[in-house]
Amino acid sequence: MNLNAVGVASSNLSKTLKFYKLLGFEFGEPMGDHYESSITSSSAKLMIDSIETVKGIIGEEPKPGNHSMFAIQYDSPVEVNKIATKIQKGGFTISKKPWDAFWGQRYCIVEDPDGYKMDLYAQLEKC
Repeated sequence: MNLNAVGVASSNLSKTLKFYKLLGFEFGEPMGDHYESSITSSSAKLMIDSIETVKGIIGEEPKPGNHSMFAIQYDSPVEVNKIATKIQKGGFTISKKPWDAFWGQRYCIVEDPDGYKMDLYAQLEKC
């Protein structure tokens, strides 16, 4: 088995694309209201569709789960801080500001325009 894509339904494509670009995702040319970003460190990709497109596929209004989160690993704690600053300056929600977690990571939780939560993290330097 190989999980190779995660899809997100968006109520505002331009705002959602702006958010994910601030996280570092790059998107190719759209296919209608469907956007894809390949993740360079793996064969996985992030797919973003308009709510109308998803509704046409599944036959009903999509509903985000009450707790689904994505985790994005960055190369350094400094990078987590920089991305969090970009997210905040971009007008998006930071659910939990960057902190040094007891499990050894710089951690931050942000939300996309539709309320999907993203864990941003990097390993802390070992002393």
